[in-house]
Amino acid sequence: MKMIYTPKCLTVALLAVVAIAGCKKDFLEKPPLSAITDANFYKTDDQVLAATSLLYSKVWFSYNDKASFALGDIRGGTLFYPWSGDFRAQVLFTTTGDNGQVTAAWNAFFTVIAQSNLFLYNIERYGGADVTESVKKQAIAEARFMRALAYRYLVMNWGPVPIIENNFEDLYDTSITRNTISSVWRFITREMRAAAEDLPASSTMEGRLTKWSAEGMLARFYLTRAGVESSGGVRNQQFLDSAKYYAQEVITQSGKSLLSDYDDLFIYPYDNNNESLFELEWVFTGGTGTYGLGNSVIDQISPNTDLALNNWGGGYSATWWLLAQYDGFSLQSDGSLKGRTLDQRLKATFLLPGFEYDEILSTSTGTAYIAPASSGTDYNAANVKKYLVGTSNLTGLAATQNYPQDTYMMRLAEMYLVYAEAAIGNEGSTTDATAIEYFNAVHTRAGLPAYEVSGTGGQGPLTLDEVYSERFKEFAMESMAWYDMISLQYWDPEKAYSMLSAQDRGLFLVSPDVMPDPSEWTFVKTSWFTERYASVSSGNFYLPIPNTELSKAPNLLKDPVDYP
Repeated sequence: MKMIYTPKCLTVALLAVVAIAGCKKDFLEKPPLSAITDANFYKTDDQVLAATSLLYSKVWFSYNDKASFALGDIRGGTLFYPWSGDFRAQVLFTTTGDNGQVTAAWNAFFTVIAQSNLFLYNIERYGGADVTESVKKQAIAEARFMRALAYRYLVMNWGPVPIIENNFEDLYDTSITRNTISSVWRFITREMRAAAEDLPASSTMEGRLTKWSAEGMLARFYLTRAGVESSGGVRNQQFLDSAKYYAQEVITQSGKSLLSDYDDLFIYPYDNNNESLFELEWVFTGGTGTYGLGNSVIDQISPNTDLALNNWGGGYSATWWLLAQYDGFSLQSDGSLKGRTLDQRLKATFLLPGFEYDEILSTSTGTAYIAPASSGTDYNAANVKKYLVGTSNLTGLAATQNYPQDTYMMRLAEMYLVYAEAAIGNEGSTTDATAIEYFNAVHTRAGLPAYEVSGTGGQGPLTLDEVYSERFKEFAMESMAWYDMISLQYWDPEKAYSMLSAQDRGLFLVSPDVMPDPSEWTFVKTSWFTERYASVSSGNFYLPIPNTELSKAPNLLKDPVDYP
C-alpha cells in the first residue's frame, strides 16, 4: 500500500504547510508555532511519521506543477515551447527575475527547507517518550534528506544561495547572505551522508526513503562535486571514485533492479516499483481542502483528453536536437530527419503520429489509443507521453490537477550511468568492463544492440558524449537534462555553453509514411520559424533571483561567503 495517511491525520500534518503557504514567500519565512498543532502531536510513532509524510508531496507541489519541466527539460534542451511567455524565456535563456517558473521553483525549494527545519525543530522539543528511537532517527533523516535535495536544486539553478538551518533563529539576522557554491555542496553532502547512516535499509512503508535512496543521492552528489572541486578542467578524482563507490553499492546491495521493459516504468500503476529509489508520493483524495496532495503536472503536459482530463500541454514538444539523437533517425541531404528507431524510450516519452498504446483506450472509439497525425502543413509537435497513463485507466481516481501517479526523483538506471561517467572521469573515454556492462544494462533495456568496444562492428571506447546522450534519452521528461548541463558547466563551462547553444529548439513538421502502422517518419524544419537557437554564456546560464525576493532580502546581492 502506498504511503498514505487518513484525511484526519493528514489534516493535522498539513497545518504547518498551509501556514507556510499562506504567509509571505521570503526564504527566511518564520513558520508560526501556533499553527503547527499543540505540542502533543509528536507523541507517537504514527504522529511523527505523519508529520514527515508531506515532505514527500505537498511541499514540492509548486515545483512539480510546471517548474520541474520548465527548468529540467525546457532549459536543458529536451523539450521546447514555441510561443511567448515564461516557458519561451526558458527556451531562449532570456529569463528575468519576474519569470513565474523561476519564482515558483525558488519558493518551492525554500518551502521544502522551511518545512524540514520546522520538523527538526519540533521533534527535538516535543518528541514524546513513546516515540521509538528508530522512528525518530528515520524521521530526522528524512527531513535532512529533503533539505539537502532542495539545496541541491537551489545551488545548481542559482549558484550561491543562503543556507538556512533554523528559520526561527535566523529570521531577524540581517547579516545573512549567500553562501559559496562549494560550501553549499559541502553542507548538503554532509547532510546526505547523515541521512544514509540513519535511514533503514528497507522501507518501513511503501514509498518511504531508505539508505539506498540516500546513497543514490550521494552517487549523484559526488559526481557533480567532482566538477565543483575541479581544477583547470580536471575533475576531482576522489569524488569521482566516491560516485563510483556509492553507485555500485546501490546497484549490488540494494535489492533493486531495472524493470525488464522500459514501458512498464510509465504504465499505471507504476508507483514505487523495484527500479525506483525515490518518488514524490501523490494521491487523489477526492475531498475538499486537500489541494496539493495530487499530481498536477499531468494536466499541464497532456495534449489531449484521451491521455488526461485536460489538454493544456499541446504546445510542448520534444526538440529537434533530442529527436536527432535516437538511433535510426538520420539527417538527409535536404536537411530533413528521416527513419525509425528501435529505441523503445521514444514511444514511452513522446507521441509520434501512429504510435499505438494498447494500455490506453481512446475515449471516442473504445479501442487502443493511436497518436493522431496532425492536419498542419508546416508544423506540429512530438507531444509529451511520459507520465500520461490515459483517462480510461483513471475513472474515479483523478480530477483536474489531482492525479494519483507519482513523480520519479531517482531511478536505479541513473546509478548505472553515474558509474559509467565516473569511470570515464578525466580520460574522455573508457574500456572499463564494469562501466561498459552498466552502460549496456540501460542501453539494451531500451531495445538497442549492446555497445561493443572491440571486435566486428566495435565502436571503440565508451565516450562521455555517448553517456550524456544516453542520459538525455533515458530521463527525458524526468527533469534531468538541465542538471546534467550544470554538472558539466562546473568543470567545462565552454562545452556546456556550446552544447546548449547548438541545440535546435525550433518548430518542425513530423509526418508518418502511412497511417496507421507507419514504418518511418520524416521531420522537416518549419521554414518561417527562425528563432531556433539560444545563445548561452556565463551571463545568462544561472537563473536570476526572483525580484520579489531581492526587494525583501537585499543582502542576497552581496558577495557570497563560505558557510562555516
